Amino acid sequence: PEVINGRTHKATVVDLSPWVEYEFRVVASNSVGIGEPSRPSALLKTKAAVPVVAPTNISGGGGSRSELVITWEPVSEELQNGEGFGYIVMFRPLGSATWTKAAVASVESSKYVYRNESITPLSPFEVKVGVYNNEGEGSLSSISIIYSGEDEPQIAPVGVSALSVSAAEVEVSWQPLAWNRHTGRVLGYEVSLG
Repeated sequence: PEVINGRTHKATVVDLSPWVEYEFRVVASNSVGIGEPSRPSALLKTKAAVPVVAPTNISGGGGSRSELVITWEPVSEELQNGEGFGYIVMFRPLGSATWTKAAVASVESSKYVYRNESITPLSPFEVKVGVYNNEGEGSLSSISIIYSGEDEPQIAPVGVSALSVSAAEVEVSWQPLAWNRHTGRVLGYEVSLG
């Protein structure tokens, strides 16, 4: 803390965080040393301000067909800077010029799901997430690329063959499905008897 002239009876404290409660103490000092601190002042909350810290870890993906799932790390209470805190989610298909914007009013939220039948499976979207409170809109995160939800595979495996291994076993083989817009990430196959 800055040392203040002994004839001064007030000081301005700077670089405090907005919308945070503080209490203050004063300590007298002279050439011999420092005395006992005063009793704490009453709690005083600084004024609100537009939030300046954007959410981090913007991610997402997965979800169902025709969904874009967006997730982020919530902003801690001490960085919300005022009442009425929420998130602004902005997204657009990769290569598009127009952003879609949505407000998420819950302070604890860390997820937004956009549903629209026109979304094709595994489509890339540019996404950014920002913050707002009653004082206005604050910072936005940098852009992240997130893919819309997958659809079930539309193509059946080909090249299916069976080989008798023993009286009780048959080995079945097929050509694996390559990744594409219709199959997405194939997580497994099901072999059925017919």
